[in-house]
Order: sequence, then C-alpha cells, then structure tokens
Amino acid sequence: MSKALLTGRRIALTRPVASSGAWRERLESLGAEVIDLPLISVSKEINLDTLAEVLTEFGSYEWLIFTSANGVRFFFDEFIRVHEDIRALGLVRIAVVGEATAAAVRELRLRVDAQPKKASGEELARTLIEREAMDSAKVLVVTGNRNKEELVDRLHEARTIVDRLVVYKTEETDLAADPIAADFRAKGADAIFFASPSAAQSFFDQAAALKLAAKAKRPLAGSIGPSTTATMKQLGLPVDFEAADPSLDSLVAALLKKF
Repeated sequence: MSKALLTGRRIALTRPVASSGAWRERLESLGAEVIDLPLISVSKEINLDTLAEVLTEFGSYEWLIFTSANGVRFFFDEFIRVHEDIRALGLVRIAVVGEATAAAVRELRLRVDAQPKKASGEELARTLIEREAMDSAKVLVVTGNRNKEELVDRLHEARTIVDRLVVYKTEETDLAADPIAADFRAKGADAIFFASPSAAQSFFDQAAALKLAAKAKRPLAGSIGPSTTATMKQLGLPVDFEAADPSLDSLVAALLKKF
C-alpha cells in the first residue's frame, strides 16, 4: 500500500491498548492520525483446579483448539510454567480460528494442523468434521469468558467430547473520563475500527460517554469480520465496511473502497 493513502484521515481504534500497537504503527505509516479508544481490556484469568485437571489428562486430547491469539499466549504461559518443555505437548494437533491466532502459534515454532479459510468458530468445526470423523474424539478448546459457543455446539452435534478451558477475561473499559474519548466526542473521526464483538458491545453500552458533538465528524464504522458485523447489526450500530479477511490491511482496503 502507498504510504500516503490515509494522509489527513483520523482513525479510531477500539482494541485493548496492549494489542493495538502494531495496528497504530501500520496506520501511522500510511499517514493516518490514530486515536485509541480501548473499549475493552483483556487479562489472564484461569481456574487453577480446571487447569490442573486439563494438564493431568492432556495426553488424551486429539486436538488443541484456540479461538484467539490471547488464548495462545495465556495458555502457553501456564503450560510452560508447569512443564518447562514445549515437547510435553506430545502428539496433540493444533487447530485455530483466524490468521492472527495461527501466527501466535507459529511464533512458538509449532505447526497449525487445521485452520478454516473463513475465520469463525463454526467454520473451524466444519473443517474438522469434514477432515475426519470427530465422533468420540476428545478436544480441548482454549477460549475466553465471552467467546461465542458456535464452535463447541457444532462439535457437540458431531458427538465430539469437548472440554473448555477459559484462560482470559474480556471486560469493558469506562471511557467517560478519558481525555482521548473527550477528543473523539468533540472532533469525531473519519473511521472507527471494530475488531471484536466485545468492542462493539462496549461501544453500544457506552453510547452516552462517546456521543459526538453536533459539529463532530461521524466516522465510518468498520468490522473485522462476520462475527463482529453480526453483533454490530444486532445492536443497531452501522456497518459501513467489512474486511474481506480478518487483518488490518484488509480492513484498510475496505475503508479505502468506501472512501
């Protein structure tokens, strides 16, 4: 992409601060002015009793399934703390939802054995079911407290034995007193990027704190993918553009077409 494509454009990011840095750098390299509206925060939260049970019977799992990069990071933090050696994974195969999750796995020098073309839990379940018989297969789904259940539901329908391990929690942040939020209310933006259903929900819940002034510019609202789009529509939020695949470059490309 040309370095000047977003010159003079204000882009609002709604991701947690800890995970928005690379997006900020990329957008600024394209000439955009970036404002952070961290509508959600993500932190590790693991029930240690459940973790102990999972690790005790880890050798019985055929698939280790991750629904997000956060899940990869927090799970392996705990796995290495307990086992010290990544080889303790044994022969379990790894499946992921989305390229960002796959990249997090590959950073650990691990292979991704299954990944659907479309980044959704339902599509991953379909990919696994079409690949092999999942009847009585035992899988571990590593997830967060707000993740939707389509993946688990579809696997249950295929008579798969599914264990869930929640390793992080997603919470809404309160932006009412945030000076950056005040700047957003006063000036608006050219676009606002939603990268998760949780961020869309938080934006809706904090509508009063983020209400634009009369002369503020109403931003075009962009969605990272179908799941986020569905939540935005359910909440009555506009969806002006949607990424063709769940990546920042695809989201920017969709925005440029809209411009």
